[in-house]
Amino acid sequence: MRDKQLTTAGGHPVADNQHSLTAGEKGPVLIQDFSLIEKLAHFNREKIPERIVHAKGSGAYGTFTVTEDISKYTRANVFSEVGKKTDVFLRFSTVAGEKGSADAERDPRGFAVKFYTDEGIWDVVGNNTPVFFERDPMKFPDFVHSQKRDPQTGYKNPFRMWDYWQNAPQALHQMTILFSDRGIPDGYRFMNGYGSHTFGFWNKDGERFWVKFHFKSAQGIKCLTGEKAAKIAGEDPDYAGRDLFEAIERKEFPKWNVKIQIMPEEDAETRSYNPFDLTKIWPHKEYPLMDVGVMELNRNPKNYFAEVEQAAFSPSNLPPGICASPDKMLQARMFAYPDAQRYRIGANYQALPVNRPKNEVNNYQRDGALRFDGNSGQQDNYQPNSFGGPDQDPSVKEPPLKISGDADHYNSHEGNDDYSQAGALYNIMSEDQKDRLTSTIAGTMQSIPKDLALKNIEHFRKCDNDYGSRIEKKLG
Repeated sequence: MRDKQLTTAGGHPVADNQHSLTAGEKGPVLIQDFSLIEKLAHFNREKIPERIVHAKGSGAYGTFTVTEDISKYTRANVFSEVGKKTDVFLRFSTVAGEKGSADAERDPRGFAVKFYTDEGIWDVVGNNTPVFFERDPMKFPDFVHSQKRDPQTGYKNPFRMWDYWQNAPQALHQMTILFSDRGIPDGYRFMNGYGSHTFGFWNKDGERFWVKFHFKSAQGIKCLTGEKAAKIAGEDPDYAGRDLFEAIERKEFPKWNVKIQIMPEEDAETRSYNPFDLTKIWPHKEYPLMDVGVMELNRNPKNYFAEVEQAAFSPSNLPPGICASPDKMLQARMFAYPDAQRYRIGANYQALPVNRPKNEVNNYQRDGALRFDGNSGQQDNYQPNSFGGPDQDPSVKEPPLKISGDADHYNSHEGNDDYSQAGALYNIMSEDQKDRLTSTIAGTMQSIPKDLALKNIEHFRKCDNDYGSRIEKKLG
């Protein structure tokens, strides 16, 4: 006995969903079989374009609870009082792999948090690393291309990434993390997340502070060895997503302690490093971590496509009290991410349930593909107007940012120290960790030409002589 009647998308009852309409028992299929045509046409279109990066991911819902008062730094409503709870959606992902890749590949992991705040969506679109490979967005497409498939052969080629990296020492800090033990997290629950970029806070008095976001795993850090990861990749390519989903189903809700680093606005002018450089960290001795709250994931999606695949994040989603910084990569991502979502999902992607804010939305955007929310009915779509349409609110205006200098294509690599922080990271590792790190790097270099390997080794030597020497020795 059926519970519901099968219909077409137009609501028409379907008489037979098992057999096509044909001209006679052995005759050709008739185009008038509208149920078949609709079924095939939708099937051909049921996959939206996959993300260029972060293509494969898993997600879950939860809550963020404020545990400490930081109102002196920001007027953001999400932090308005201790004990305040805000719904969140968190999408984890691998970065370079395609949709069907294995979860256990050596790769950074995406860590994108959507906060459904009382004043709109706030997206922290980060990774499980505090830094990245590039500091200038002009190089981001080139870097990604070097990690993808060879245009002639269709397979990944280590030569391409090492050929790129020989001219990109700015990547050394992130490379040291990628090839270390933390390069392959044991699922998504046992890794940290970072906003990575420098963002801004501003308070009710109009004072600005620079801020970095840290999400520290309450489960601790667990990582996979290369050997174990290879075994898992072959046996269970969906390992990390499965682990997350099943843990939540068992009510073993994963948590992260949310922390921040705060830098007074004027400090940015006096640091020996550029605080807005995505390849750099802020030393914790200078700017210690401060507790803010706890994030817990406690509900699985009901439909993967609707809630995980169509989840769309953008670092430009910044509610009042949180703002951008001069971080060049952040500035570019604030354009690139929503632009990618408009291409991938459509102009009205923010109206989809997983992306829609909880507070009321009032604007003059109309029409576009897949407009399914009434399109604001009869209300006209221009402003200023005399019909009482939504109006601007000067009270949420961000304080002015002081800018100086000439417009030019500045070389952000020239004179920049690309080696010290990577070397410092290497030197806090144990002997075993150093051995595994250098063995992994040497392993990926085995097939590349000797002269290319030596050029890259020279970069590692500049981080720390022992770092490069070990790699060179292991390459024979």
